[in-house]
Amino acid sequence: MNNCFFVSDIHGSIYRYKKLIEEIKKDKPAIVFFGGDLLPHALRKVEGYNDFASDFLISEFTKLKNELKDFYPEIFLILGNDDFRSEENKMIDAEKLGIWNYIHYKNSHYENFKIFGYTYVPITPFRIKDWEKYDIKDNEIRPGCIPVSDGFTTVEHDYTTEQSTIEKDLEFLTKYEDLSNAIFIMHSPPYNTYLDRAGLDGIKIDNKPLDVHVGSEAIRKFIEEKQPLLTLHGHIHESTARTGHWKQEIGKTVCMNASHGGSELCLIKFNLDNLQEAKRILL
Repeated sequence: MNNCFFVSDIHGSIYRYKKLIEEIKKDKPAIVFFGGDLLPHALRKVEGYNDFASDFLISEFTKLKNELKDFYPEIFLILGNDDFRSEENKMIDAEKLGIWNYIHYKNSHYENFKIFGYTYVPITPFRIKDWEKYDIKDNEIRPGCIPVSDGFTTVEHDYTTEQSTIEKDLEFLTKYEDLSNAIFIMHSPPYNTYLDRAGLDGIKIDNKPLDVHVGSEAIRKFIEEKQPLLTLHGHIHESTARTGHWKQEIGKTVCMNASHGGSELCLIKFNLDNLQEAKRILL
């Protein structure tokens, strides 16, 4: 059975992680997808954990793997724009423990499904710039957003990579690939959908109202043209509350957003053989 869980934007909440682990033990899904923003904001100390990634996240999933043994799910994981990139090596090193597959800007597979990961988001109003890029056009950012040069990063930039765009990255990542049976974990949702609706109503800059849709135009274009089977997103916490929708179809592609503005764990449960029956629950 291809039963799956999808979560995103947990932001270091011990409560949410414990709820997720309980559900994994109960349902024993084949796959769990993590859509980014997994760590505490600014790596703040949470419930006594000085190093959240090592002391809690990696430790708890190592324990879970040892407990579930053959029933431990395949895990595919990316970080998000709120996760310091200085923590990335811990996620990569944890692959050696067999607890997850870190797949930012990589591809993997599960049975006959291709699985791709991509963390970068279009330029935001936030100052942490580890995971931000121009979307389609170089040097173009939306009103109210902060250029990369005015923010900060936690690792030294690869300027060759930095000067590319989300559009170019996706083209390079998927060149020559048949994506009809592909699953993408992308932290940013596609632009102008139910999944990228931000709470910017009534806010103006230079007397012009801000666009309430803040997703990626490049990702929207990519989905329209390439038509993967499934795309999984996070990033915009309030989108479901604003639109009443957490799932949308773009052509043949099913797109889902698991971010949530409340304190509960938002968990999407679905089967890869029947995406129309996907369910979103708050725990």
